[in-house]
Amino acid sequence: MSNKEFYFAIIGHFDQPIFEMDFPSSEKKSKENADTRHLNHYIGHAALDIVDEYALTTPQMYLKMVDKFNEWYVSAFVTASRIRFIMLHTQRSDEGIKQFFQEMYETYIKHSMNPFYQIDGHIDSPAFEQKAVLYGKKYLS
Repeated sequence: MSNKEFYFAIIGHFDQPIFEMDFPSSEKKSKENADTRHLNHYIGHAALDIVDEYALTTPQMYLKMVDKFNEWYVSAFVTASRIRFIMLHTQRSDEGIKQFFQEMYETYIKHSMNPFYQIDGHIDSPAFEQKAVLYGKKYLS
């Protein structure tokens, strides 16, 4: 794979995705993109047990690369409240991913402080999505 590809997901306490995004964001929605999204969802979900094990053995929030499946590396970040951030990526980019996770963690904290947001609820916010796109372009390009 020549291009850098990233799939970012925030996983709630009940192992449900509460936010998902692909980088670079593709405007066209094709069957191939839908198939890739399903595969990415599966790979990320399969890595959750490994992420949970790593999180118990280290005080660090950023867990770096925890798994690999075919061409996809899996990196993770676990918040203080045990919300998991999962990043699937096709090329190693530890520092950029770490910076992206830190910025998204701050964005998530601000979003979760909204009294109308229910923890573990799906994040459907254009402002949150814009921040993710901005940080994706800044750190994952």
